[in-house]
This record gives sequence, C-alpha cells and structure tokens, in this order.
Amino acid sequence: MAYGFIGAGRITKAIVEGLDGGAEVFLSPRGRQVGQELADRFPNVTVCPTNQAVADAASVVVLAVGASITRDVLADLRFRPDHVVLCAVAGVSLTKLQDWTAPAAHVVRTIPMPQAAHRQSRTALFPDHAAARELFEPLGGVIVAADEPMFDALTTATTTFAAHLDYLTTITGWLTAHGVAPDTAETYVRHLYAQVGQSLATESLTDLAGEHTTPGGLNEQLLTDLRHHGVPDTVRRALDAIHARLGG
Repeated sequence: MAYGFIGAGRITKAIVEGLDGGAEVFLSPRGRQVGQELADRFPNVTVCPTNQAVADAASVVVLAVGASITRDVLADLRFRPDHVVLCAVAGVSLTKLQDWTAPAAHVVRTIPMPQAAHRQSRTALFPDHAAARELFEPLGGVIVAADEPMFDALTTATTTFAAHLDYLTTITGWLTAHGVAPDTAETYVRHLYAQVGQSLATESLTDLAGEHTTPGGLNEQLLTDLRHHGVPDTVRRALDAIHARLGG
C-alpha cells in the first residue's frame, strides 16, 4: 500500500511515525521541514515536489489540511477512479468531499489523533472501508460511526481537550495562589490526572466516578457545587453548538 499525505502537519507526522517504516509514504511539499525530517528518519518516506505528484504516486491519499483551504487544495488535484481518499479534516461533509475528489471511487472521513505516533489513537471512521482500517487499526484501533451525525458527534468530543487542560490549569493556578510553588503545583496536578488517565484504560467512567465520590465527602462537595452552578449544562450547550456547526 502506498500512502500519499496532502498536508504535513502534526497529524501527518504522527501517522507516519506510527507506521514506523511499514509502508511506502509520499509527502506533500507543504510543511517541507517536517517532511524532510521524516524522510531523513524513515527510508520509506519521500517528499514530493507537488501535491499532484503525491496523488500520482499513491493509492490511498490522506488529506490533512485546514478546513478553510480544503476546497482550494482539492481543486488543484486530479484524482483517479481507483483512489481512496481518507479525509482528516473536521467539518467538511462527505457529500462535499465526494464532489471535490471525483472521480475517486471512495472517500472516508477520519479523526486520527496525535497519539497515532505511539499507536494509541482510536480513530473514528465514516463510512467503513478496508483501506482506512488497514492504515488505522495498527495505530490504536478504529471506531466506525453508523452515520454522519454520529461521526460529527465523535468529532465534537475531540474539541474538549483545550477546555479540559484549562480546567487543570485553573487548579494549578489555585494551588499557586495558596502558596504552592508553580513548578510543584503543576507537577502535582499532572501526576494526579496522569494516574486517573491510566485507570481509564481498564475501568469505566461510571466505576471511576463511584470510586472518587464518597457520599458526604469532599469530592462529592465539589461535584455538587459545580453541578449547582450549571457547569454540566454549560458543557452540553457548548458541545451542541460545535455539533451544529459541524453539521452545517
């Protein structure tokens, strides 16, 4: 299988690192510094002079560019009927992608994560396709959406990272305001949540919540206070707005 990557940003870099020399890879000139670094590390990686050269060399084209330039990038490319296009761009519908990549036979929307570099990215797909599974299964597995709204819902969940990290930053700042040295505060908060993160690999959210919510305890007090002030409802409204935007 020969993979061609249009766009050489963080996601492309992660996927190529996860492949670890396991397939022939052609990279676009965009992000040439990243591409050259990958080519220097992996003998199976080639940086092409143009995006069209990438498409010509590959049987599977992975599109990983910004949503705002997707149409313009695809307008300059000629696809073959045998091409499979795996689109790692949020917010662009399957119908539009099929129109913009015609006559490519198959288009699949995907949500690979940077953890692909460590083969720990559970990648969402829609629709299902063998070529997408062949690429992403070894990089952490796949989850196939039943329909496009479900795929957009899964995409929406990935937009919560910055908010979650801001929550942790808020806790760190609170510790600092109460006399804990900044480095110590950050190290402590990172340690706390890294341990919870490890538990998520083997325990359900419900079980973990139960373990950390003793009736009448301090965890329960903070949880109750946040719920009283409408934090869960605020999160749901924000997710609804993102989901609506993705489906627009």
